[in-house]
Order: sequence, then structure tokens, then C-alpha cells
Amino acid sequence: MDKKNMEYEKKILLSNLVDIRTLSDEFEIDMKYASEDNFTGKQIYSLPLCILQVNTAKKLIQANKELIKKGFKIKIWDAYRPFSAQKLMWDIMPFDDFVADPNKGGSIHNGGFAVDVTLVDMEGREVEMPTKFDDFCEKASRNSTSMTKDAARNLFLLTDAMVKHGFKIINSEWWHYYDEDLKERIPLDISFEELNRKQD
Repeated sequence: MDKKNMEYEKKILLSNLVDIRTLSDEFEIDMKYASEDNFTGKQIYSLPLCILQVNTAKKLIQANKELIKKGFKIKIWDAYRPFSAQKLMWDIMPFDDFVADPNKGGSIHNGGFAVDVTLVDMEGREVEMPTKFDDFCEKASRNSTSMTKDAARNLFLLTDAMVKHGFKIINSEWWHYYDEDLKERIPLDISFEELNRKQD
């Protein structure tokens, strides 16, 4: 894709970014990188906004509605991630099984097409999963043989709803899902302050 077309695509993607809380109040949201409670030990995001491409957000809402019927809800840990934040994370953890290399196009999160999520009960309590969020070990793999029956059952429930409503998975991180309609990675570096003004 040439530079002119990339700039055009960026404008389209920017216009379609939305805070999912403007579309639904049925999620639990804990934006980990807007706090120090993440693998870096530092606050990476300036604001705890849960930003996604609007069509990606709509798919997530449908997956959540299905899970609510079964007595669970989706908890969101991460969504859109500015490209500058991706660089900071790579500097701390240059291991591309878990952090996408910004020198190779960055992360699907950088375009607002990916989410990191888990399941909670209707009281907001996290259910058992293979590991905690951002646990960079073999147990975080979907192929791990060490997860308990409860963790495997809960992961299947979450994955089944997400895949049914248009998301794909990766094996190394059980919490990571991305929109199957993603056509090309175009990293955006729009600040949360600018996005916050856009929501207003």
C-alpha cells in the first residue's frame, strides 16, 4: 500500500473508532495499561478509554449478550493501543510471542481491531482461566495441558461466543481475540486525549 492510500485508510479507521461504553454498559472494564497493574509496572495509557473500531465493538457486544444469557459477562483488559505505547511495551518486553514488534507493523491492537478479555460472573468476579492476564509462560497457551477442567470449560465458553460473533484467536495468549474482518495492519498513533475529544 502506497503512502497516499495508507493515509486515506488511516482517516477511515480513525473516523470509525468509538469508546465501547457509548454503545453498551453491560461490560466490566479494567484497562490494565491505564494503571500500573500490568507487566510493565508502569502506566502506559494516559486515559482508561476502551476504544475499538465500531464494527469490532458491535461484534463484541453481540458476544457479550450471548454470554449474559448464560450468566456471565465479558471483562475487557485492553482494546485500542496507540503505536507509541506499542513501542514502549516492546522496549520492555522484546519477545514477539507476546508483544508484537513495532518494527514489523506492530499489533492488531494498534488499529482497534483486537481485545484482551476474560469472563466474569454477573457480580463482576473473574472466573477461573488458565492464567492471569499477561502471564508470559507456557500455561497461557490455549494448547497448555496444565489448565484445570474449570479453566478449560470457562475458556471454551468465552472462545465459543467470541468466534461465533466474528473473532479469531491466537494460541500463545488465551485472552487475545481479533476481528476476522481485519484486512491489513495499519498502525494508528492517535492519543487518548484526542480520542476523548472525539467521543464528546
